[in-house]
Amino acid sequence: MAFTLPDLPYAHDALEPHIDAKTMQIHHGKHHAGYVSKLNAAIEGTELEGKSLEDILRNVSKHGAGVRNNGGGHYNHSLFWSIMTPNGGGNPSGALAEAINRDFGSFDKFKDAFSNAAATQFGSGWAWLCSNGGKLCVCSTPNQDNPIMDVTENCGTPILGIDVWEHAYYLNYQNRRPDYINAFFSVINWEEVAKRFSAA
Repeated sequence: MAFTLPDLPYAHDALEPHIDAKTMQIHHGKHHAGYVSKLNAAIEGTELEGKSLEDILRNVSKHGAGVRNNGGGHYNHSLFWSIMTPNGGGNPSGALAEAINRDFGSFDKFKDAFSNAAATQFGSGWAWLCSNGGKLCVCSTPNQDNPIMDVTENCGTPILGIDVWEHAYYLNYQNRRPDYINAFFSVINWEEVAKRFSAA
């Protein structure tokens, strides 16, 4: 069964003014769609057909760059759309909030650590909040790599991620990546992140 582009769970303009409609249209409809079609082409006729994306990425070192880059692009963006929502932002609550306070000292200290990981990722890449046995950590990865891949040092399950490729923000923010990172906190769907935390 071929991989498919997931629908956005909201309209293209739903995250404005933080993320503009034009960026969302290009990012989802062109970039993410491209990763899906190239991933399908890369695995067609191989033993990877029919495997879950997670299974493929956990052993991605055994496969070529096409599988690594496009499989990562599909996984990362699928997570990215789901952890944003109109009228998002604010602070997490419940077990996730307790874990953030325990592992970072406070929500503000977590925000600083996550923002710094995103701002200092050189070139294209991602910053992540991961759960590893219930313990939270922040890390970043280059290109379309992510922490579940066996080629990255950052072990754990991603529960929150921000895309810091220029295509994610350049139309609206140009070279002001820190402004985009700050705006991202206004659209985080903490309910979804909490679900991912409890599942991890």
